[in-house]
Amino acid sequence: MKCSQCHQVDTKVIESRDVTDGQAIRRRRECCKCGYRFTTYERVERPQLIVIKNSGSRELFSRDKLLAGLYRACEKTSVTTLQLEKVAAVVEQDLYQSGESEVTSLKIGNLVMDQLAGLNEVAYVRFASVYRRFTDIAGFEKELSQIKRRKTIEHVKV
Repeated sequence: MKCSQCHQVDTKVIESRDVTDGQAIRRRRECCKCGYRFTTYERVERPQLIVIKNSGSRELFSRDKLLAGLYRACEKTSVTTLQLEKVAAVVEQDLYQSGESEVTSLKIGNLVMDQLAGLNEVAYVRFASVYRRFTDIAGFEKELSQIKRRKTIEHVKV
């Protein structure tokens, strides 16, 4: 693995651990030349999944694009990178387990929102505002009332 700082090829693994319920391996590495430490993830390569966008266009599913959206939604919240990796893994797992070779962006968005709803309310609302394209306060209020309703149901179950 090439060092992302000095591009030296000689790096060593300091620590390895399973993440996302055994779906990936997280490795901490150190460059033997400059001492820079970095993290890599190793995953099983899966068949290509096509995303059907709202416009009708198609593109390859990108885990990186999914994570970028999650990072934007969770900016300045207490959500950790590890939690975001888990959310992405759950969404990706659900998509591949559906057995479909093509999936709509609507389905992906709903899966992400389901995960964020239980993780962080602020991130959920941020993601929903972009995903559902709120154009006014009424859209936000409707989404917030759904969060409150869900919390009430969860408190009743406990």
